[in-house]
Amino acid sequence: MPRILFVAAHRPDRSPSQRYRFEQFTEYWAQHGFTYEYAWLIGAEDDRIFYSPGRIAAKAAIFFKSWWRRAQQVKKAKDFDLIFIQREAFMTGSTRFERKLAQSGVPVIYDFDDAVWHMDVSDANKKLSWLKDPAKTSKIIALADLVIAGNDYLADYARRFNKRVEVIPTVIDTQVYVPGPTPVRPDGKVVIGWTGSYPSLMALRRELPLLRELYARWGDRIVFRIISDRDLDAPDLPLEHVRWNSATEAKDLEPIDIGIMLLPDDEWNRGKCGFKGLQYMGMGKAVVLGRVGVNKTIVQEGKNGLLAGSQEEWMAALGQLIASPDLRHRMGTEARRTVEQHYSVLAWRDRYLTIFKTLIKEHQARS
Repeated sequence: MPRILFVAAHRPDRSPSQRYRFEQFTEYWAQHGFTYEYAWLIGAEDDRIFYSPGRIAAKAAIFFKSWWRRAQQVKKAKDFDLIFIQREAFMTGSTRFERKLAQSGVPVIYDFDDAVWHMDVSDANKKLSWLKDPAKTSKIIALADLVIAGNDYLADYARRFNKRVEVIPTVIDTQVYVPGPTPVRPDGKVVIGWTGSYPSLMALRRELPLLRELYARWGDRIVFRIISDRDLDAPDLPLEHVRWNSATEAKDLEPIDIGIMLLPDDEWNRGKCGFKGLQYMGMGKAVVLGRVGVNKTIVQEGKNGLLAGSQEEWMAALGQLIASPDLRHRMGTEARRTVEQHYSVLAWRDRYLTIFKTLIKEHQARS
């Protein structure tokens, strides 16, 4: 049976990128004859240290432990038929491990779903940004036998360094994200929902003026449901906080009426894969997404959702949906259909198998 080595930074069920770029497919791939090993670095305890401010000595210990662990994993590369690197093999600017994996002679797939060639460092590790090198992305791309990019914007970048690039969107498991009746609220309020991790929550804070203007316009007719690993500090707004949990993330979206994805139009966000919007859409929810990058491909404006850029556009788009339950239902139904046809696990899981088999066959023919 062919064996795949998945190389990534975080433990299983920790990173959204890893969960939705490959983890959610592995059971299906196993049913079709592929076994795998998951080579990750940062455990739960290290995670708490790694993403907290300061603690330089403890982080240095994690660095050396991770370096040793990755070195041991790389030594086993030749035992596999395929290597799948998600984003990077190590958290610094070094490409040492990617080069070692490529030198093993085993076909290497490089997968990425963000504009990671731009500097992106967590607030807790700003002082360690000198260890990073965004330019390493181009070097890893050049080393790979094939690159899988999450959208056309990322693929266009990848093709500057590697001719063999496939576009596979970040997709939804439509057997998990299943539309159901939105719970009827006794107060009759329209629920505007947002979901995201702590870094995204910090970006949402910059959009508080828009949320405040929306509340000033609609008052007690609306409430905001914020699903995250931390709370949004805005006591003047009607907020319902839900602690994010991977086991309940689909269920936690059920009570919302409108899903929002607020993004400024910049280089980083043009590389986003629209996943937040696809989560809402997979649940059959009406959406308003920032008019940025792949969102303009996902949303057929006026049919399966709405797009907005300026604050005026956001107010107008959300106003339409708040005022009309029928419009929300119609767009939500079309949104679900879009996900089923173009952005679902069912639509893409076999494409990966074709890629895997092709690369392994080519390698065997050369050997």
